[in-house]
Amino acid sequence: MKDLIRLPLVLLLLSGVLSACSDDNDDHGMDKPQMMDFQITVHNLSANQPLTPLAAILHQPGYSPWALGNPASNGLEQLAEGGDTAAFINAADADNMVYATATGSAVLLPGNSTSINISAMASHDMSLSIASMLANTNDAFTGVTGLDLSGMSAGQSKSVMLKVMDAGTEANSEAAGTIPGPADSGNGYDMARDDVLNKVHIHAGVVTMDDDLSSSVLDESHRWNGPAAKLVITRL
Repeated sequence: MKDLIRLPLVLLLLSGVLSACSDDNDDHGMDKPQMMDFQITVHNLSANQPLTPLAAILHQPGYSPWALGNPASNGLEQLAEGGDTAAFINAADADNMVYATATGSAVLLPGNSTSINISAMASHDMSLSIASMLANTNDAFTGVTGLDLSGMSAGQSKSVMLKVMDAGTEANSEAAGTIPGPADSGNGYDMARDDVLNKVHIHAGVVTMDDDLSSSVLDESHRWNGPAAKLVITRL
């Protein structure tokens, strides 16, 4: 009789233990995947170079959308000559070393800043690449590739000054009809490559009509001295 009385008590205790285990599994055994969220802010430091909408890529360290000394991809050529990010981002999205991509929606005018957010599954090897065209040029762009973000904690920020690079796909003629920015409102991307270098390199700067290049549509205000932009990345 005593054993029969004890049985409901045992079952009740056992039920409580199983319930506790189930709750524990819900809290810890089935953790939701962790995300890494970043805010990318770019400040345009130039005097008269609008920056085209940003293209941002989160990726593994082995991926790079360009490399100094190597020919530009077609996607980079389209971005650097006309500010079009579509092919650049599509190529990244198709690569299994890329975690996530994001693009801006507006031209960034001199003296202003703009921000975009990008997120990906947490990883110990997270890197960032971004690019934007200097609109009053033939094929100049600014950005960075392979910037390590993996050690950043929530709330932490880091900043980088962005140099100007030449895609090496279009001659820097500065001539009327060849520059898509407001200095000319000319053509952007042209699939024919007429730059004799045909490789990405640090840009030597524009000459302009103020330095006796009579065929140039650019003037002194379109020059830059040093970095064209400042990048600030904050992990949210």
